[in-house]
Amino acid sequence: MAKTMIGVIGGSGLYEIDGLENATWQTVETPWGPPSDAILTGTLAGVPMAFLPRHGRGHVHTPSSVPYRANIDALKRLGVTDVISVSACGSFREDMAPGDFVVLDQYIDRTFAREKSFFGPGCVGHVSVAHPTCPRLSEACERAARDAGITVHMGGTYLAMEGPQFSTVAESKLYREAFGCDVIGMTGMPEAKLAREAELCYASVAMITDYDSWHPHHGEVDISDIIATLSGNADKGRNMVRRLPALLGAERAPCPHGCDRALEFAILTAPDQRDPALVARLDAVAGRVLG
Repeated sequence: MAKTMIGVIGGSGLYEIDGLENATWQTVETPWGPPSDAILTGTLAGVPMAFLPRHGRGHVHTPSSVPYRANIDALKRLGVTDVISVSACGSFREDMAPGDFVVLDQYIDRTFAREKSFFGPGCVGHVSVAHPTCPRLSEACERAARDAGITVHMGGTYLAMEGPQFSTVAESKLYREAFGCDVIGMTGMPEAKLAREAELCYASVAMITDYDSWHPHHGEVDISDIIATLSGNADKGRNMVRRLPALLGAERAPCPHGCDRALEFAILTAPDQRDPALVARLDAVAGRVLG
C-alpha cells in the first residue's frame, strides 16, 4: 500500500487550509519554472497534505498566467498522490445556484494561450482524458461536501474559457444551450490534463458564485457580487477539505480507474530518439515510465 498525500489547489477566495499541523511554506523548484507560490505542507488528521494557492497569495496570477505545468510538477515532486482542485465558477443551470458546489466530471476546453502538455518534440506522449477526473476521488469530495452541509451536485461539464474577461451574453447562451455545459470558469484547463499526464488522481470542485450572463433575471456578472459570494464559499471549501483525510485514509491502493498508470503506454518516441533535455525535465511527472 502506498501512502496518501493530498494536494489541494485553491482557487479564487481559498488561500489557506485550517488545522494543518506542522504547517510550513516550502519553496519548490521545477524544470518548468516556479509554481504560483510556495506550497504549504503539513498534516491534517494524520494525513500529509500540501496546499497551493493557484493565483498566488494576494491573487497575483491571471487565469492565463498561472504556471500550470510548474504547479502540477511541484505537487508531484513533493509526493502528492491525490489532487483536489477548488475553484470559483459561474452557473448555466437554474438549479445550480450561487453558493452550491459542483463535483465536475467533464470539460470543454476553449483556452488557447496556455502550455497544455509536459510532452513535446523529442518525447511525444498521448494520454486519454476521456474521463478527466478520478471517480474515487470525486466521490470522496462529494461526501465531504455533503457532510459539511453544502448543497453539492455530483457531475457536471465545465466550460474552460481563456478570460480574463467574463462572457458576452451571446457566448453565455452558446455554452449553455448549444454546448450543454453546466458551469464556466477560467482555470480548469489545462490543469486537469496535466494532472493526468503526471499520473495523479484529480478531482475538481467548482464553487458557484454567479449565473454568468445568460440569466434573464440576474444580468451580467458583477464582480462585487462574486466577491461577496466567494467569502462564504471559501468557508464551505475549508470545511469540505477538513473532512477529506478521514475519507481517503493514510494508505491507498492503486487507483481502480488507472489514473496513477496513465502513462503506461503513452510514450511513443523511441528510447534512442528521445531528447535528453526534455526527458530530464520529465523526471518527476514521468520518471516512472522513462526510467
